Amino acid sequence: MAAPSSSSSAAADVFHSTPFAPPDAIFALTAGYQADPFDKKVNLGVGAYRDNNGKPFVLPVVRKAKQILANDDSLDHEYLPIGGLPAFTNATGKLIFGADSPAIKEGRVVSIQTISGTGANHYGAEFLARFYEPFKGKSQAEKVIYVSNPTWANHKAIFSSCGLTPVDYPYYDPATIGLALPKFLDFLRTAPAQSVFLLHACAHNPTGVDPTREQWEEIAAIFKEKGHFAFFDCAYQGFASGDLDNDAWAVRYFVSQSIPLLVCQSYAKNAGLYGERIGALNLVASHAGEGEGGAARLRSQLLVLQRQEISNPPTFGARIVGMILNDDDMFEQWKGDIKTMAHRIIAMREKLHDLLVNTYKTPAPGPNGWDHVVKQIGMFTFTGLNPEQCKAMVERGHVYMTGNGRISMAGLNESNVEYVAECFDKAIRGTL
Repeated sequence: MAAPSSSSSAAADVFHSTPFAPPDAIFALTAGYQADPFDKKVNLGVGAYRDNNGKPFVLPVVRKAKQILANDDSLDHEYLPIGGLPAFTNATGKLIFGADSPAIKEGRVVSIQTISGTGANHYGAEFLARFYEPFKGKSQAEKVIYVSNPTWANHKAIFSSCGLTPVDYPYYDPATIGLALPKFLDFLRTAPAQSVFLLHACAHNPTGVDPTREQWEEIAAIFKEKGHFAFFDCAYQGFASGDLDNDAWAVRYFVSQSIPLLVCQSYAKNAGLYGERIGALNLVASHAGEGEGGAARLRSQLLVLQRQEISNPPTFGARIVGMILNDDDMFEQWKGDIKTMAHRIIAMREKLHDLLVNTYKTPAPGPNGWDHVVKQIGMFTFTGLNPEQCKAMVERGHVYMTGNGRISMAGLNESNVEYVAECFDKAIRGTL
C-alpha cells in the first residue's frame, strides 16, 4: 500500500501546531522533591499545611462533619442549586463581612459557591469584564486590573483568560524585605479614577507582607477619594493570625467606608479542604432589590456565569463547611483547629529566626536583620535569598523552594528546621 502523502498526514494531525506548555513551577518543584532520594530533603514549595510530622492535616472538626454526613441516610447526590448549597452560601458572607455587617443586614451581599478561590477569582474577573461600568465599550487592553508585584502566580493567567489585562503595582520592597508603602500609595493616587486593584485580604501570597491596620486605613482613604474598586482575594482567613475576625479586618473596614468591592474566599487552607475545591465569590451591591445596580440583578448574572461554566457546584465540601459555619459547637471547634495550625506556623517562624540570629549568626539579607521572618504573616515567607542562593538550597541542600526566595512555613517542623537554618546559613555564606 502506498504511504500517505504529506498533505494527507498533515490533515490527519489536526493538532500538529500545538505548542508545548512549560510545567507549573510549583508542581514541578514538588515533582523534583518526590524524586529526590536524599534522606534529609525538605519541601518548602507547596502551599499546603503540614503537621509537625510533615504529614497532611485533616482538621478534627472536618473529621467530625464527615462522620455525621456519612451516617445521614437522608442525603442524596442530586444537583445543588446553580448558586450553591444555601446552608453554605447564606453563611459564608457572614464569615468574611461579619454577621452584624450593614451590607449583610441590608441584603446587599450576593454570594455564590465557587470552585475554591481560583473559581471565585475567575468569576469575579468575568463579572467585571462584562458589567463593570467604567469598562463598558473598552478593549481588553483597556480593561486593566492592577495586581501587586509580586502576587499569586495564577492571578495573571486567570485575569487574562477572562478578558482583563493585569498590570503590576509596587507592593514588595526587596531592599527592606517589607512593604513598599510610599510607592504603593503614590501609585493609587496617580492611577485613573475607578481603577480596579487586586488586594490580598491577609497573609499576602507570596511575600507574607501585610499592611498594618493604620496602613490599610491610608490605602482605603485613597480608594474612597479616587473611586477605586477593591478586588479582595481572601485565601487565608483565620489561617494567618489564628483569629477569623482579625484576618477579615481590612475587608470589613473597606465596607464601612462604602468602597465598591468584591471578595473571593477559599476554604482550602483554613479548613484543610484542598481537594474539595470549596470557595465563594461575594459581590457587594449598592442596594438590595431588582433595580439598577441591585443585588438581585448582580445575582442573576452570577447564576448565568455559573451555569455557563460548570452548571452546578459540587456538594461534599459545601456540606462540610456549611455544617461547621451553622453549628455553634462545631464553629468553636473549628476556631480551635485554626489556632492549632496558625500557632504552629508562628512557632516555626520564631524557631527559624532564633536559629539564624543566635545559633548560626547568619548574615542577614536586609537592613533589619532577620526580623522579617517573624514580622511576615501566614503560610509564606519571602526570605530575601537571591536566585543563586535559592538554586544552591535546592541543588546542594535538597531544600526545595522557589527561585524568588519564597518558602512555605508549613513545610518546617521540629525535625527539619535546624537543617533548613543550617542550609540557609551556608547558602548565604557561599559554602553550601
